[in-house]
Amino acid sequence: MRSIARWMSFVSMLAMIASSRNGGSAVAAPRHAPVTVTRIYTGSDSRTHAELIDEKLTPLAGREQSEKVKVASSYFVRCSPGFVADWHPASARRYVVTLSGRGELELAGGRKIPLGPGQILQAEDLTGKGHIIRTIGKTDWTTLFVQFDE
Repeated sequence: MRSIARWMSFVSMLAMIASSRNGGSAVAAPRHAPVTVTRIYTGSDSRTHAELIDEKLTPLAGREQSEKVKVASSYFVRCSPGFVADWHPASARRYVVTLSGRGELELAGGRKIPLGPGQILQAEDLTGKGHIIRTIGKTDWTTLFVQFDE
């Protein structure tokens, strides 16, 4: 029962984040704006690359819904100001959803991808050099990791 309550709380929180980013109400009709995910993956050069993906949403009785993704686990991660995790690949395929604070992902070559509230990262760079992550600013960076079920 407790896990169901946590899941419902998580879903409500995501709805509020999405609503605040779009400037509307969580119960308002969909605006048909894309749900954009930043996907990182290992290229043939063994380096991490990034691309933006617009998730396909299918209309359903006053709402829209993406395809379901089977997940193995989910957990929250809070990184303090000044936190840095040096070069590493992702340990598993997962979504990383920023809930509060700010983070940054750095790729080889110096490209930096800012991660703020409501942004979704799909980590799939399981091999190679990987990426650096760091907390930006003077507040904690809190994320939700949703690990895919392989």
